[in-house]
Amino acid sequence: MNNEQLADELIEIGTIVAPQGIKGEVRVLVNSDFPERFEQPGMRWLQRPDSSVPQLIELLQGREIPGKNVYVVQLAGVEDRNTAEDLRGCKLLVNKRDRPQLAQDEYHVSDLINLEVYNQLDGKNIGFVIDVFTAGNDLLEVQLHEQWPQKYPPKQTDLANISRRSKRRKFRFKKTKPATILIPFVKDIVTMVDLEKGRLEILPPPGLLEINNS
Repeated sequence: MNNEQLADELIEIGTIVAPQGIKGEVRVLVNSDFPERFEQPGMRWLQRPDSSVPQLIELLQGREIPGKNVYVVQLAGVEDRNTAEDLRGCKLLVNKRDRPQLAQDEYHVSDLINLEVYNQLDGKNIGFVIDVFTAGNDLLEVQLHEQWPQKYPPKQTDLANISRRSKRRKFRFKKTKPATILIPFVKDIVTMVDLEKGRLEILPPPGLLEINNS
């Protein structure tokens, strides 16, 4: 298996963000709904920021820091703070084939990313999923295909009263971030998820899209 094929077989579960203590433990910011991936000993993959080739590494043990979405883990061969510091920014990955089995109407986060989002009320494709957040209920962050119009018209300026240099400065276009909305990932709102077709459908309650656009 070449490096490109290997990368396609792996999914990210967390990022090492800092050392923990002086015995080589590291803090991992979690990107997974399955705590066993940080608690059960076994082989994982380590992706360094400066390398395109993941390497196998053994996870020896792990424990959660309550309320912070962070685990403290011990990796084989990492026995002091300096070695742990060198792992800052590294990604932890697992093989897609090792994903835990899900109950009905449960989904892996990686399967939801890039799904097209359709409004059942009018059949319109409003955007696509770019992230999933956990806050009580899960929230889908959806990047809109259509950007919201400006609330206020641009102020008109008398060009005769400004210098040529000022004209260049005042009329530079500023880059704007794409507009996004947050949609609760609950059955009453997200009524259908079709992974094979790469789409989901929402039935937004009155005011949901307007609240996001406030």
